[in-house]
Amino acid sequence: MRKIEHIGIAVADIATANETYTKLFNAPPYKMEVVESEGVSTSFFIIGDSKIELLQATNEDSAIAKYISKRGEGIHHIAYDVVDIHAERERLIGEGFQAIGEVKQGADNKWVCFFHPKSANGVLVELCQERSE
Repeated sequence: MRKIEHIGIAVADIATANETYTKLFNAPPYKMEVVESEGVSTSFFIIGDSKIELLQATNEDSAIAKYISKRGEGIHHIAYDVVDIHAERERLIGEGFQAIGEVKQGADNKWVCFFHPKSANGVLVELCQERSE
């Protein structure tokens, strides 16, 4: 792993959260997009060498909707930048981490995969690799 790529924050209302974080960082989000496969709207802020990703559910069945209904708004995951997401996924599985699903296309032009919080002291781990297509 090369660095923390971003911290994901689950929010109930992305427009309101964008206003809050624009004030906090004194800059607007550099990118907003909907990821239909995950049922989320996202926005990204750049902070130094890292990013903050805000996530709002677009349907009641999405992981973010379930997270907010159970825990409320807050930090949802920490994402780490990797060179080879497939090799790193297999390495972590070999180390005993519990994968959630397969590698898939995510937001911000990334390949992503996740590991269950039970595997990492209560933190949902996301691996990210820049897509080159």
